[in-house]
Amino acid sequence: MLALSRDDLRRLVPMGDAIELMKLAFVELSAGRAASPIRTVIPVTEHQGDALFMPAYVPAAGALGVKVVNVFRGNPAKGLPLIHAIVVLSDPETGQPLAILDGSYLTALRTGAVSGAATDLLARADSQTLVVIGAGVQGVTQAAAVCAVRSIERIIAVDMFEASLARFVDTIARDWPDLAGRVETSSNAGIVAEADIVCTATTSKTPVFEDANIRPGTHINAVGAFTPEMREVPAATVARATLVVDATEAALEEAGDLIAPLRDGLVGHEHFERELGMVVAGTTPGRTSDDEVTLFKSVGNAVQDVTVGKRAVDRALAEGAGVRVELG
Repeated sequence: MLALSRDDLRRLVPMGDAIELMKLAFVELSAGRAASPIRTVIPVTEHQGDALFMPAYVPAAGALGVKVVNVFRGNPAKGLPLIHAIVVLSDPETGQPLAILDGSYLTALRTGAVSGAATDLLARADSQTLVVIGAGVQGVTQAAAVCAVRSIERIIAVDMFEASLARFVDTIARDWPDLAGRVETSSNAGIVAEADIVCTATTSKTPVFEDANIRPGTHINAVGAFTPEMREVPAATVARATLVVDATEAALEEAGDLIAPLRDGLVGHEHFERELGMVVAGTTPGRTSDDEVTLFKSVGNAVQDVTVGKRAVDRALAEGAGVRVELG
């Protein structure tokens, strides 16, 4: 089988390609042509961790596989990444193991890319200021994806940790050098009042900004909270926004951002019926006015990983890239 590293993935699947692949994957998922069961989450409480197991099959992309992703919240204090992951792909015609991929970068790439797709469909065309709350690896690719679809002049990274902000600046300079001159940093989440687009990429259990600071016309991508206990977005923002989700069933099972306002009676189930794939396909509208607040909520879906992963594998095989690993 083939093994692909972070550097392989960066070269083989540019952000623009990943954004278009996300549109394909979610159209297929919303249309019922892709299979992606609700992820299995195993808490590793004594080590502040969650282990997630996420299978998917996307026939239109010829992509079959599973992602194993581990989110351990104590890792940054140990000098380790918050997220470690691998993606394993199989040949959908024979079931033979096809490839193993670095899942940490792939997770960041596809999570950024789905926000790029949502931004392309939902954000105002004249958006110029982006605020990213959460300056980790995910925050970097959020910025890169939004900048791929909108002419962003200011990228403001917000985090409570100076070390995270410094890493954000360094990583942008290394991996996305054309964006480096646009980056600012802050520890004040109130700066969302200046934003046209807000991305949240944290593991917070309480909202990371105040609803009153969100201006009319703002678009929000909320991608960090992926369990019922986590919340990044105020309930009032969820209630007043035009909401689009990656997948309704998974979002209502896993997203504390959405579960809380539903439980408290601020919204009904009909508020969560608009999926990204439907907006891509044109079967449901996205933004309809410059004044409305739009919110894309993603808990992540393995259709993203296997679709991007398969593109990387196809290109690697064509170019002779990657490393061959003999299992038997």
